[in-house]
Amino acid sequence: MKEVTLSTPEELVEALNNHSNNFIFRGQSDARWSLTSSLERLLEGKWNDAAFDIKKYEDFSLKRFFSKSHLYSDHSSKPESKFEQLSLMQHFGTPTRLVDFTESPYFALYFALETYSPSVGNDLALYALDYSAIMEKSIEKIRDLDNQFKEDRASLDDKKDEVFDEIVDRFSFDLIWISEPRRMNKRLDLQAGTFLTSINRKAPIEQAIANPLYSGAEITKYIISSDLYAPAYALLRNANITSKSVYGDLAGLGHSVRMELQAYAQ
Repeated sequence: MKEVTLSTPEELVEALNNHSNNFIFRGQSDARWSLTSSLERLLEGKWNDAAFDIKKYEDFSLKRFFSKSHLYSDHSSKPESKFEQLSLMQHFGTPTRLVDFTESPYFALYFALETYSPSVGNDLALYALDYSAIMEKSIEKIRDLDNQFKEDRASLDDKKDEVFDEIVDRFSFDLIWISEPRRMNKRLDLQAGTFLTSINRKAPIEQAIANPLYSGAEITKYIISSDLYAPAYALLRNANITSKSVYGDLAGLGHSVRMELQAYAQ
């Protein structure tokens, strides 16, 4: 993974605008953090234990969440696939193996700022991954490993959930998978969201990305200087990217007011 440090507003704007439509992005409020799933962070102390069975923990979360979700939701439709179940759990804060990404570098920058604390003064991070190149390599490798797998990028569009349930969820290939469920919730749609995961549950995300198979795919971690907090906030505000537009609900309004107050207090 290539690292690039951004120290000026001009460098930040260039980095945001210097990618084709093939890229997806993720922002993090601390550049020292690695790229991990919420489940990986929660169970970090157990990850290197040879006897550790991540599937057991994930199955526990699935059963607990969906045995009680109807008590707290008025949604009449139930998830139709394992992928949709994990997506819904991720949406409501249950740790999963999915990592949130977005097609918009500006939304990614927003998420880096959302939980940022200027008083701490650490640098931020923005990840940019060539989604097309990664998926082409993953699909080609799965075809090599499984002669029953005949899908390509075009055919996958109508089979996102089926392929996730039948391939990604069942096997332990040391590969990256990037997709979103066929039925998206409102927030995921508003945020142009997608998910990245390691097909091998036991492989940490950064280990899976470091697979030499992806050496030709552009994967960059931009380290954004803490000095760019105020210019970055102004850039997003001028583009009308706020919590209100990102979340589209009352919680988003609350986030928006908090971020405004934090910015003006500097």
